[in-house]
Amino acid sequence: MPQQMEYQSLATFVAPVSPQHANVEAVQVTPSSSRQELRFAIVLVSALTLFALVVNGYHPYAEDGGLYLTGVKRLLDPALYPHSTAFVMEPTRLSLFALAVATMVRFSHLGIAAVLLSFHLITIWATLFAAWLLASRCWDTRPARAGPVALLACWLALPVAGTALVLMDPYLTARSISTPCMVLALVGALDFTESHWRSTRNSRRRGLSLWIASLVLAAAIHPLMAAYAFGATLMLVCLRSSNPYIRRWATPTLSATALVMGAVIQHAARSENEDYRRITLTRTYWFPAAWSWYELVGLAAPLIILAIFALQKSPARSSPVSIPANNARRALAKMALSAGTTAWMVAMLFARAGSDTHMIARMQPLRVFQIVYLVMVLALGATLGQYVFRSSAWRWLAAMLLLGGTIFAAGRSAFPHSQHIEFPWTATQNPWARAFLWIRDNTPKDSLFALDADYINAHGEDAQCFRAIAERSSLPDYSKDGGEASIAPDLTPQWKIGQQAQQHLNASTTTDSMRRANLRSLGVTWLVLDARTLTSFDCPYTNSEVKVCRLP
Repeated sequence: MPQQMEYQSLATFVAPVSPQHANVEAVQVTPSSSRQELRFAIVLVSALTLFALVVNGYHPYAEDGGLYLTGVKRLLDPALYPHSTAFVMEPTRLSLFALAVATMVRFSHLGIAAVLLSFHLITIWATLFAAWLLASRCWDTRPARAGPVALLACWLALPVAGTALVLMDPYLTARSISTPCMVLALVGALDFTESHWRSTRNSRRRGLSLWIASLVLAAAIHPLMAAYAFGATLMLVCLRSSNPYIRRWATPTLSATALVMGAVIQHAARSENEDYRRITLTRTYWFPAAWSWYELVGLAAPLIILAIFALQKSPARSSPVSIPANNARRALAKMALSAGTTAWMVAMLFARAGSDTHMIARMQPLRVFQIVYLVMVLALGATLGQYVFRSSAWRWLAAMLLLGGTIFAAGRSAFPHSQHIEFPWTATQNPWARAFLWIRDNTPKDSLFALDADYINAHGEDAQCFRAIAERSSLPDYSKDGGEASIAPDLTPQWKIGQQAQQHLNASTTTDSMRRANLRSLGVTWLVLDARTLTSFDCPYTNSEVKVCRLP
């Protein structure tokens, strides 16, 4: 009996009102309808999780995934990365992500690769399920609820304008956990502010608990994204307030407060030296004025779409059951529109390359557009599900193959020399990754490697992270370590030295004596060179793209 009551409670949370079974006078959800919706949601989300993996791919050692993984490996084995340790540990400084993953590896005994894949699938499932919960607050019919989840599964790898973010990465990072927390916070905020006849004191209390708990977990994992999620959900709560003055004035007040805070932070920021300024200017995604026209369209288009949804009026003959959903989705659209517009204004005013300081640029206010894009995808998916796909299985299948196929093709072009899904039990095809694995198995742990400063963009490299795969120290690189130094200015001197020492490492004009002179004083013992680079050094490993050489 207690298990049945718990299941009914969860089912009621998933489907607060089923329009087919709701009685306007009794205002009661039947347990059978709620359980049916819960079963449908679980089956749908589970199937779409596997579909999302196939469409969006999985590359655990690439880009930011490799940065976070390096920190996890350092926690598991402190003997790793004795050189340039600050770059290894920087992503773990304000986040419990690496500690949580390392703890799971220790206690599960599954191995780090299996834990990463499991966590990745769990976070995809959680994000899609949270999207279903959010859709169930905003739309009444099953096609309108399934549409957002299906479209999100197709578009998880959708780029968020020019912010260098996607809705969800094809690898595990702190954002993989903060994203479902952000969506759940929106669900909690809607439930907490629900004032219609279907709301009860207990449901509002549960909504408040969900809102707070989701933000606290997000803050423990990714403080910056949690801060933006807090601002967005606070704006949503104000838009849903029963007080008309709060509804009318809170949003512009919050927007004005954000602008004032931006001005204060920018004015109070400490001065920057010239070396750090050079690092910041390499992060073009911080400065919207430096974006291409299509990236700026990526900011404007979602706001226009959301404005259309926000201005839509409820149908004249809306049933009492539909009124809460109509109000919720309009408030959600208004929130995303207001938050996105505010972030854009802050970025245009203070995130400028020519500013004396770049504190606001470093905070990347346009990351708020992850929320904007997510709400836009939900709104578009609900419209397609309700008015286009409806109950036609063929329409659903054709649309998912078309929409998912586009992202699949983009993923293959981004990682052309790697498997689309890099399972732990498959051997890598990437020549750079094979070289890194040889290094892991054949060189001492205390080795220090030098690679071309921009190796991550080399032909065939596919943004595979050297430290994460090779488990060896390396001098700071231009791309990812430069990103860390741009966030942590104290790393600037180390980053500058590494860049200067590794510039033109593969150039035909660079001789072995020059390489030795540049690198020996830094303690470098091994080199990773392009396979076509001429050298007299002993190179015990070579493949079509890379060779690994000892530095005498």
